[in-house]
Amino acid sequence: MALHRTKWLYAIAGSGVVLGLFSYFHNEKKTVKMAWTNNYEPSVKWDNNWDKREYSNLVKVSDENDLNKANVKKTTIMPTARRHIFLIRHGQYDTTAKDDSDRRLTALGKKQAELVGQRLKDLKFNYTKMIRSTMTRAMETSDIIHKFFPDLPVESCDLLREGFPVQPDPPAKNWSISDERYLKDGSRIEAAFRKHFHRADVNQTADSYEIIVCHANVIRYFVCRLLQFPPEAWLRFQLHHCSITWVVIVPSGRVGVYAIGDSGFLPDELMTG
Repeated sequence: MALHRTKWLYAIAGSGVVLGLFSYFHNEKKTVKMAWTNNYEPSVKWDNNWDKREYSNLVKVSDENDLNKANVKKTTIMPTARRHIFLIRHGQYDTTAKDDSDRRLTALGKKQAELVGQRLKDLKFNYTKMIRSTMTRAMETSDIIHKFFPDLPVESCDLLREGFPVQPDPPAKNWSISDERYLKDGSRIEAAFRKHFHRADVNQTADSYEIIVCHANVIRYFVCRLLQFPPEAWLRFQLHHCSITWVVIVPSGRVGVYAIGDSGFLPDELMTG
């Protein structure tokens, strides 16, 4: 009797192992998409309504008739144009000066600004406007770029000033930044992101091309936020002075990046930063 009971226990346990292995390998077969991944489920899922302008969140329907009405209304609510944004880091500047007003572009920095202005002109886009940080080095850089587009409207924005958006991970070894500084700068830079990055307005009928002249920390944080990467990863990549970071926001809210820190138009001796 005891032997018979033991055989049943072994049989049940063995069945459990077989079922467990079958379930494990069966699920793995369903979920593994590439040899180097364990699961096809993304670690961070894309938020379609990152800019709070997704159509489905603006119109609610309860039945098929409402849905038909909503589809008609959809054409007046959904944007149809793309927003291209060119983020330009300022040129090389005097880092020995203490006050921002004295941190002016060097001769090399002015040459960098001329070359990025020429590069933007060579792209032959019909630029809509230029937005710039109010820090001296960004203002001077934008002034030089503007010579290539004398009729281009220019806006200044204090939110775009340089700062420390969030504590980087891994941390910077040589920095000693207070939590208060991160809080102050981070909230401002996040406000800049929310102000300047979103899908096109429904009244915009043609694709737009905007130039934003600002700073490395700000641009890197913007890229992380746009791609919905961890924002604390902003210090993991570098940008040359007067490099071009080109992003596009399409009507659906999807984001594309054509370039990050493109500086191929600069000769080797003018690459700094």
